[in-house]
Amino acid sequence: MSTKVLSVGGSIVAPEYPDVEFVGKFAEMIKDYLSSHKGDKLIFVVGGGGPARIYQKAFRDVTGTAPDAGTDAADWIGIMATRLNAQFVKACFGDFCKEAVVTDPTQAKDFTGSILLAAGWKPGFSTDNDAVLLAEKFGADTVVNLSNIEKVYTDDPRKNPDAKPLDNISWADFRKMVGDEWTPGKNCPFDPIASKKAESMGLKVICAGGKNLDNIRAILEGKNYIGTTIA
Repeated sequence: MSTKVLSVGGSIVAPEYPDVEFVGKFAEMIKDYLSSHKGDKLIFVVGGGGPARIYQKAFRDVTGTAPDAGTDAADWIGIMATRLNAQFVKACFGDFCKEAVVTDPTQAKDFTGSILLAAGWKPGFSTDNDAVLLAEKFGADTVVNLSNIEKVYTDDPRKNPDAKPLDNISWADFRKMVGDEWTPGKNCPFDPIASKKAESMGLKVICAGGKNLDNIRAILEGKNYIGTTIA
């Protein structure tokens, strides 16, 4: 019996609109996994994805706020998008998820279902940090970070054709890549604030592609997988 925490990027749940086909297949895979791993529990922390970026851009367009300005208003807009996405995913799991969506990871209680859904908490970091805090609270030693990239690269492959995918990277080297600052809507493999906390805890983070359901199951079952391990 174990508890595993998955940070499910909003970009795979709702890249612009909810990805009905993906969420349906993801839910079926997870239900099948839990049926053959009795007693296991899973915590999903869902990001804001397209809805967060669309509304944050609208806010910045209206107010003239710079994209790199760290404002609480933009963060709260993103947080509300994570809560909508999380409520949608929770509803798709039905009786597997009995508790309300967690919006404050420090107040999360033991849950009676097999699945717990969580969303954004407060400004200053992304849902990755909420996932780390939930891992600490429930004694998980690994966070699985699912996004629209299969591995962490040495640089942004969209801008640098020489960027190389990594199978493993230390927290020290990873944090040099992502820095220490969080701005609302920042796009990086794992939130800088979450990274700092994860390093201090000695937590392992696996970054993997969120659309590869067979690979996600392999990670959950401790088998060989495609992804980047940060430790």
